[in-house]
Amino acid sequence: MESISPERRGELIRSTRHYLKLELRDNYQVDRDLLSAWRRDPSEVLAGPALAWRDRVVLDLSEGRSWRRLRVVSEPLSEYHKFAYEFAGPGVEAGEQMRYLPRRLTSAIPLPGNDCFVLDGRTVMFNVLDGDNQRVDIQLTTDPDVVKFCTDTFETAWTLAVPYAEYHP
Repeated sequence: MESISPERRGELIRSTRHYLKLELRDNYQVDRDLLSAWRRDPSEVLAGPALAWRDRVVLDLSEGRSWRRLRVVSEPLSEYHKFAYEFAGPGVEAGEQMRYLPRRLTSAIPLPGNDCFVLDGRTVMFNVLDGDNQRVDIQLTTDPDVVKFCTDTFETAWTLAVPYAEYHP
């Protein structure tokens, strides 16, 4: 595994055509400012940053990129995932494919130890978080066994997960 910078992470994501993201945590500190804004006024977040995300999805799809995101969640949902569910709506309406997998259904699925992105089926990028949900490392690998493991895991979990429109937290 190679550690990479946040800038390199952004470059890789922008250059990716087919993007799979597996999210495994119930909270993410990286979104704490948006979560705080949502607590104050959900409509402000949904009318601003969420629409900016929607526009990003529209642009990416128009350029031939595909987005598939899978969230493994504890139920009842954490406050973070209640916020994230609302925030995701405009992006999903624009074409991002998203599913929710209740954690109780994952017991027999081998999952990676960290959130991961599979980029174009050739590269895996892991976000390594600490106990306070702060990112401490970004790891990158092109090891075919790791890529296969993460891709297979994603596809297995995807078949068990509930599409965004059918998931009712």
